[in-house]
Amino acid sequence: MASGDDLRRLALGLAGTEEYPHFDRAAFKVARTYVTLAPDALTANFKFTPDEQELKCTVASDAFAAIPNGWGRQGWTTGTLANLTEPELDAALRMAWAHAQPTKRKR
Repeated sequence: MASGDDLRRLALGLAGTEEYPHFDRAAFKVARTYVTLAPDALTANFKFTPDEQELKCTVASDAFAAIPNGWGRQGWTTGTLANLTEPELDAALRMAWAHAQPTKRKR
């Protein structure tokens, strides 16, 4: 069973991650935001690709659900932390973190 403290510790352990306030949530970003933590620290919203979202929601439907709006269609997915082990949380964070890296400019 993972917690909000686990999410914060694991996210801040990923290279380049910074925490900042985002409305009523804590958000974590590198070049872009990749996860936000709810004020009650019971859930988090992860930025996956739509394919990753579909996989997570199919394989672990007790832990992941697409956000039911336009954000969800973009891959934003709610994770219930109590239904994730720490390794599962770490894997989800790393998946989202990989998409938040700076893009390389072409010269």
